[in-house]
Amino acid sequence: MAESEGTQNDTQLVVVATEDMAVRAVNKRYEGLSTVRSKAIKGKGAWYWVHLEPILVRNPDTNDAKAVKLRCNLCEAVFSASNPSRTASEHLKRGTCPNFNSLLKPSSSSSSLPPLSSPSSHSNRKRFGSIGTSNDGLNSNRQPRQFQHHYPPHNHHHGQQHLLLSGGKEDLGPLAMLEDSVKKLKSPKPLPPGPHLSKTQVDSALGLLTDWFYESYGSVSFPSLDHPKFKAFMNQVGLPEISRQDFMSSRLDSKYEEAKLESEAKMRDAEFYQLVSDGWKTKTFGHGEEGLIKFMVNLPNGTTLFRKTFFPGGGNGTSMAVPATYAEEIMWETVTGVPPLLYCENLQNFSSISSMLDNTLSCARVLQLVVMDDSYKLVVIEDSVATEVAELVQNMGFWNDVEAVNTLIKVIRGMVEEIEAERPLVGQCLPLWEELRAKMKDWCAKYSIHEGLVEKIIERRFKKNYHPAWSTAFILDPVYLIRDSSGKYLPPFKYLTCEQEKDVDKLITRLVSREEAHIALMELLKWRSEGLDPLYAQAVQVKQRDPFTGKMKIANPQSSRLIWETILKELTILGKIAVRLLFLHATSCGFKCSWSFMRWVSTNGQTQSRVGLEKIQKMIFIAANSKLRRQEFGSEEEKEAEVFGITSSEDDDMLNEVFLSKPEAMEAVGMKKKMHATFHQKRT
Repeated sequence: MAESEGTQNDTQLVVVATEDMAVRAVNKRYEGLSTVRSKAIKGKGAWYWVHLEPILVRNPDTNDAKAVKLRCNLCEAVFSASNPSRTASEHLKRGTCPNFNSLLKPSSSSSSLPPLSSPSSHSNRKRFGSIGTSNDGLNSNRQPRQFQHHYPPHNHHHGQQHLLLSGGKEDLGPLAMLEDSVKKLKSPKPLPPGPHLSKTQVDSALGLLTDWFYESYGSVSFPSLDHPKFKAFMNQVGLPEISRQDFMSSRLDSKYEEAKLESEAKMRDAEFYQLVSDGWKTKTFGHGEEGLIKFMVNLPNGTTLFRKTFFPGGGNGTSMAVPATYAEEIMWETVTGVPPLLYCENLQNFSSISSMLDNTLSCARVLQLVVMDDSYKLVVIEDSVATEVAELVQNMGFWNDVEAVNTLIKVIRGMVEEIEAERPLVGQCLPLWEELRAKMKDWCAKYSIHEGLVEKIIERRFKKNYHPAWSTAFILDPVYLIRDSSGKYLPPFKYLTCEQEKDVDKLITRLVSREEAHIALMELLKWRSEGLDPLYAQAVQVKQRDPFTGKMKIANPQSSRLIWETILKELTILGKIAVRLLFLHATSCGFKCSWSFMRWVSTNGQTQSRVGLEKIQKMIFIAANSKLRRQEFGSEEEKEAEVFGITSSEDDDMLNEVFLSKPEAMEAVGMKKKMHATFHQKRT
């Protein structure tokens, strides 16, 4: 009897703990959606959050959080909060919300009409607005955050008879439409015409609309221009209707020529430029692959221009191996005098491995409990491999190695992502490699890894990627000047090896004529011994905190080049070399295509003719130069992931806590079999 009571008490404790977890999960979900909505209202999120509001449903008995819902502020309808984007698309865009559609039309007062039914039409419309929503236990009173449900059923209007229709609640919508038709027939009042705009205003508005359409490249499709609601909007604001053919022909050609002329004018103003290409390796991101080869031009003033794009798979968005000779021909078509560009094999994708390691580490506690269970001991008797699996899982050294590998992958991927975001110059390459070496030393010390093997790997990769321009730009960049004991700011030659110092001399003499070589070396010696005036050196090295990343960055990146063109004019030959090296980018990272656009290219590219592919390339040219001008290097998917990443991460943490707290995990027989098969496969 006592044992049964103890078991019952344990079961009740587990149920209570699980309910507490569920309440916490609901509260976290509500707080996350509220945070996303507050950001969106300030202009940093999706448009539909202005009309949708997260609300918290409470249990009337315990007053605990029961569920999170989304309420439409226009019609009071309540929906599930599992997918706000889909809710907005189905409820707002597709015309389900009557009040949202009325925003596109001016409100016209009509004469009073006798109601077709009782209760009043206003009451019917309000009831119709909440049909089809899962709002059990919700009242119709608007509250900004939380509300409770405590009203008796069917008492919205005391003393009124409920309307009974043969079709049930589904007849309320047609009934409202019938009332509208009767009102229009009895007192027809045409919609007031849109505002009268001058030709200049119309041209300006259409120009802005055209810019937005092409710069959105793929997020807005051509058929959307023929949407009835879009045409109604154009008519309402006093703009003429535009056709899809107009946007695909004359306007596209005009915008392309305008962007091309602007790009070529900037290139003509520059004394020299750097041509970079990206996309020879297939990039997997989001929902698919980016199969475009892009050519961009970096100018000395820090501006990046888009030059052209190329479809290696024949224009359908798919990727394929490009021979070295063909790559060289494409480069020669882009600019004359470019050396051969060899095709590089795809690097190994570690994203799946990193996810597998994260999952393994998160299940470490569960796996250790499983191998200690009595039922697993029966598996050990039947299979000898299970014994090895148990020893491996219980070995702390194994988990240390798994965590070390997982940390190593994250360190490397973190630096790669930072490089893609920062787009460093050639002079920053040596400091970046030193940063990598420092991180690897810390990693070796933390996980007891022999440093010698890691240093050999890093040195081998460094020699494979090293270029003499790294050392030369590092020495000539005033940002890296070091103050000595005498107060002078001198170039950091002490951080170079003997071979790297020789590379500096060789590269400088190679970049000038034979007659100027000895002059350049003499100026280099003067630069090495005298350096830069301390006042200007300190001005160049002034840093400020980046408001987005929180890191300290150089306040004026162009100051290094300007110092050589103004303050150090007496070093004529060396100054010409410096300004040509300091602006060079170390990566070819440019803008990222959104997956919606890549899917559109893949779908239309297979059926497009040569003329159609030219139109696609023109759209890419316009959109790419616009994004590079605004310095937006990320894709639309990454921006949405940042917005919704808060709630998803919190939900995942909650699920992990619930999973690890359940005693049923001890009896996860299916997990044992999966773990046994996984480790057996790794062993073989």
